[in-house]
Amino acid sequence: MGEALEPEPNPILVLSATARICIAGQAPGVRADRSGVPFSDPSGDRLRDWMGIGPEVFYDASRIAIVPMGFCFPGLDRHGGDRPPRRECRLTWHDQVFQSLDSLELVLMVGGYAQTWHARRAGVGLPSGGVGPAVSAWRNAAFRDATPQLLPLPHPSWRNNAWLKRNPWFERELLPDLRTRVAQLT
Repeated sequence: MGEALEPEPNPILVLSATARICIAGQAPGVRADRSGVPFSDPSGDRLRDWMGIGPEVFYDASRIAIVPMGFCFPGLDRHGGDRPPRRECRLTWHDQVFQSLDSLELVLMVGGYAQTWHARRAGVGLPSGGVGPAVSAWRNAAFRDATPQLLPLPHPSWRNNAWLKRNPWFERELLPDLRTRVAQLT
């Protein structure tokens, strides 16, 4: 479908039929591509902190699945940032993967690509305007009524520090709810 992947494809995901939580992100970053371990960078440290868990729980496939929209690092764009996840990965594998994850009770939709796909799959409308409005709507009953439940999150990258500072409710209100749900499911 698309041009050849540079670097060579190196799928990085964590699957288990018993996982009750899924972290649905964008695509592995360059550090994950090199290590073969998803979220093996400061973003992963922040995400684990948001969830209130350590690496031993985060990387326990029997509890948590990690399924990015693109399974492989998509390479860098001309500005040095990560390219978007490749469409063909999602088109080829995602329906099949999520049909096999029938123990899931909560999907953490990390970033816009994951929010769009998982909300559409669940028949849940997202507010217009991208990631910020979607995360701001985290209390939307449709997210909790979906099966599995959905929770929109911004990417835990340092690039979102300004957004996090402008939205103190995220740390004050959403994170305690996230930690409670994670504790109940792990």
